[in-house]
Amino acid sequence: MSTFTWRKSSYSGNTGGECVEVADLNALVAVRDSKNPEAGRFAVAPQAWGVFLRNLK
Repeated sequence: MSTFTWRKSSYSGNTGGECVEVADLNALVAVRDSKNPEAGRFAVAPQAWGVFLRNLK
């Protein structure tokens, strides 16, 4: 997954806070910790990611 284009939310800011990065893998959305990207990552279906984001609001 290191070859994918990872991105942080525009809401994250640049203070080094606790953020996640996501990568669009077409059939999946990958998620990792921006402070420690080698610690692990997981992937979910785009529909599940959408439900997660809607519930955050």
